[in-house]
Amino acid sequence: MKVEEGKTALFFHAKDDLPEVRREMFKLLGSHRLHFSAVVRDKQSVLAYVRSRNENSSEYRYRADELYDYMLRRLFKQRLHLHAAYHVVFARRGKSDRTKALRHALETSRERFADDQGIDNNASLEILPSSPVREAGLQAVDYFLWALQRVFERHEDRFIQLLWPQCSLIVDMDDTREKGERAGGQMHENRRFGNVG
Repeated sequence: MKVEEGKTALFFHAKDDLPEVRREMFKLLGSHRLHFSAVVRDKQSVLAYVRSRNENSSEYRYRADELYDYMLRRLFKQRLHLHAAYHVVFARRGKSDRTKALRHALETSRERFADDQGIDNNASLEILPSSPVREAGLQAVDYFLWALQRVFERHEDRFIQLLWPQCSLIVDMDDTREKGERAGGQMHENRRFGNVG
C-alpha cells in the first residue's frame, strides 16, 4: 500500500494485490453492470503453429504482435457495428506505440464483418493507448483476465465463478472438443462454468 512500491496504492492489479484487497475488488466488480469477453489461445498450440510455419518457410519469424492482432480481430469480429461510435482503450505494452496497428486490426475486423453481412458500417472508432493508473476499466479487465488465467493454468474456477454472470463470451481458439458443434474456436457463452475449462 506504499506509493513508492508502485502497486495497490496506485492501481489495482490482481496478481499483486493482497487476498483481502482482491476479495473486495471481486465484490465491487460483481456489483456493477459489466460485460466481459475474451479470446484465449494455448501457448503449446501457438508453438505448434510456429513450428509448422517454420517447416514450410525458413523465412517465417514469429512476432507476438501478429498473434495479438489476430486475437484482437477475433474478439471484435461481431462487435463494431451496433453503435454509432466506439472508444477503445488498450493497455500500453512496452515503449512502442501500436495505436496505428491496433486501429488497422479493428478496422479490418469491422470491414470483414460488414462485407460478410452485407451491411454499411460507418461508426467512428477512437483508439486510446493508456495505463491502468489512468483507466479504471483496464484495472477491471485485469481482474477478469487474472481469474480466467487461473482456470486455464491452474484449473481453478473459484475466482471466475465470482465474475461469471458478467462474462458474455469466452472464445477458446484451441478447444477441439465435440459439442454437436464445430471443432476449434468453440464459444462458451454465459453457461455454468463446468463447460469452459
